[in-house]
Amino acid sequence: MKSSSPKSFNPALRWFRSLKWKPQQFQLETWEAYLEGSSGLVNAPTGSGKTYSLGLAIMLEELARKKEKNEKSGLRAIWITPIRALSTEIEQALNRASTALQLGWRIESRTGDTPLNQRQKQRRNIPQVLITTPESLHLLLASKGADELFSGLRCLVADEWHELVGSKRAVQLELALSKLRAIQPKLKVWGISATIGNMDEAMDVLLGDRKLYPDVKLIRSSIQKKLEVVSIIPDDVEQFPWAGHLGIKLLPKVLPIINSGKTVLIFTNTRSQCEMWYQRLLDAQPELSGIMAMHHGSISRELRQWVEESLNTGKLKVVVCTSSLDLGVDFRPVEIVIQVGSPKGVARFMQRAGRSGHAPGQVSRIYFLPTNALELIEAAALRQAINENTLESRLPYIRSFDVLVQYLITLAVGDGFYPEPVYNEVRTTFSFQSINREEWNWVLYFITQGGNSLGGYDEYKKVEIEEDGRYKVNDRRIALRHRLSIGTITSDSTLSIKYISGGYLGHIEEWFISRLKPGDVFWFAGRNLELVRIKDMTVQVRNSTGSKRGVVPSWMGGRMPLSSTLSGMLRHKLNDIMEGNVLEPELAAVKPIIDKQQSRSAVPGENQFLIEYTTTREGYHVFMYPFEGRFVHEGLAALVAYRISQIQPISFTIAYNDYGFELLSDTEVPLEEALSLDLFTTENLYNDIQASVNSIEMARRRFRDIAGIAGLTFKGYPGRQQKDRHLQASSQLFFGVFAEHEPDNLLLRQSFSEVMEFQLEETRMREALSRIGKQEIILKYVEKFTPFCFPLVVDRLREKLSSEKLEDRIKKMVLRLEK
Repeated sequence: MKSSSPKSFNPALRWFRSLKWKPQQFQLETWEAYLEGSSGLVNAPTGSGKTYSLGLAIMLEELARKKEKNEKSGLRAIWITPIRALSTEIEQALNRASTALQLGWRIESRTGDTPLNQRQKQRRNIPQVLITTPESLHLLLASKGADELFSGLRCLVADEWHELVGSKRAVQLELALSKLRAIQPKLKVWGISATIGNMDEAMDVLLGDRKLYPDVKLIRSSIQKKLEVVSIIPDDVEQFPWAGHLGIKLLPKVLPIINSGKTVLIFTNTRSQCEMWYQRLLDAQPELSGIMAMHHGSISRELRQWVEESLNTGKLKVVVCTSSLDLGVDFRPVEIVIQVGSPKGVARFMQRAGRSGHAPGQVSRIYFLPTNALELIEAAALRQAINENTLESRLPYIRSFDVLVQYLITLAVGDGFYPEPVYNEVRTTFSFQSINREEWNWVLYFITQGGNSLGGYDEYKKVEIEEDGRYKVNDRRIALRHRLSIGTITSDSTLSIKYISGGYLGHIEEWFISRLKPGDVFWFAGRNLELVRIKDMTVQVRNSTGSKRGVVPSWMGGRMPLSSTLSGMLRHKLNDIMEGNVLEPELAAVKPIIDKQQSRSAVPGENQFLIEYTTTREGYHVFMYPFEGRFVHEGLAALVAYRISQIQPISFTIAYNDYGFELLSDTEVPLEEALSLDLFTTENLYNDIQASVNSIEMARRRFRDIAGIAGLTFKGYPGRQQKDRHLQASSQLFFGVFAEHEPDNLLLRQSFSEVMEFQLEETRMREALSRIGKQEIILKYVEKFTPFCFPLVVDRLREKLSSEKLEDRIKKMVLRLEK
């Protein structure tokens, strides 16, 4: 195609003028780059028109092609979205553009929420633009005639790429792209990203081998999104803070904010928190009934869609939600966003703030509501990070052999594949650029023979090698089970929640519901539900008519760690307070806590590292404060405990949070001796970590997800899911077999690698130790618990006591500490 010119843009410009819009410079640059044949990535803030930067580029090219020659209809563009809620928004935006440009295109969504009959229609008559997820794209690759289906494809757009790049879903997309490029070598690939620190690497992950593209562009918007952070500050800040209790106490301050706006989004960090806040708001202001709703990933598709539609049309005043609504969805009626608790990351906070003022030039205002007083320091740190545009990087997954195994079986379920060309395709991806022949042959042997350990079991010989060398799944049962298992999102086994009279509400994790008995009441989707029975993996319920208050459901894995970016800013803000720089209202509010900490112990500056040591009836307590996030502290605590135990046999009870960790022993701790022996050295770090943590047990737990992705375990058919304990037992059995008989098994090795990189964050731990090694160590022997160590003590007690007993215990502790 000839080089683009402003004349090529005329259809889009006329439409913009009819709406009294003016194209942004980055949109014009994207149109030009796309029409000239480039691939790349568009980086622009939320609400600046990113969708039209690429959506209109695709359509402008089609208009130009129509003038040159008449081509048969077919799939022209795939638009990847990380969440289902975003697909509706994109579909509506692209349909508006297609109608205005008189393109005559069908633009449809295909996700896990799409009804079966609609998916079948799409398969028979594919739309020109398909908005889908990585999982649904792989399902299309697993269908017959995939090469023909994608033969006319011209572009793939990965929306909200920053959200995918740090997950195995990105690896899924990389592998799918390797096949699509083989089918259509001239395929253009573009990403859209709003907030990420390692933008260049993110583009490398998306595109893979740069030699496959004639030209690559990174287009950055010059738009500076105005974002205002307003903290909700308690009237009295308790000097011994503890996690979780402050948020609800501030509810009276939230109500006036809600009442001042037309539409309000209240973001919570967990689904449990979401359920609780919905109920507490309803209790405090009953008139919100009917105009307030809840949105999280466990609620049924129908309820979620109703919430999204009602939010768009302005029927709802308040929606309490989780991350299910923090990506890209353009709800223009939203005026106010409230964040409950620290989001633990700058990028995540900016995404949520961007749900308000979701249009070019508008100010996005977000209210920060702390769940403990020390989170106010995080609020100040977030504001500074935003002002300095300091964002987190996303660590990409590489060499995820569980995803590769799943992908190869996907190809074999479809039209089959020949190993040599697919090997060359796979090596063009960022994730598998280092794969060698030996590893490739291992994967092929694993899917055809079950590897060296499972060769005696026919069910693991999933792929057959046909006479012409094609690798193919011919067993219909294996094919069905694989299609039902495609994906990399793992969670605990879930049960459907249905009324006994009919009506699906959503799903709940088995481990939570198994603790309840018939007659017990729990909250879910804004309803007080009474458990009637559990039958055929279904939780049958009725609305509770009594006054009995429900238990708030819990979901595993809800606690997010402090990001490295935010932890660095947090240490900086503590230093500001110590230097008397408390102009920000959050820092002024927490100054009494800092003053109390300073009077009882010390507050570390940026070049200092604080250790506290005290003795109680419980034993000998060592508290250390790296301020590096709970994942890093989990590993550091175990490492320090191990190194101390090498001096003197000693055992510890360990607690950790985002700010530090506690080592508790009934034996006096040789702390000064340990410090004199270079306790925080990075030498021999890997071996010490392996010796200090139960790496085998951690890898065993990690392997459960790997086994599921690789197809070793099967969660069951719809309505007949396997119980969680059965899946756990199966994966542990495989882990044990591989560990004993096949130690070089790539999936086994991957489980240990993921523990080090993503659970213990070895790289970040090494950086933390290097930093501590250069800092002045402040060792304080304290007589009583300090404000810094108090939350750690409470977190340890929380594991032993119910919430009511815990609050009573804390009140007594605070009274003793204040004397």
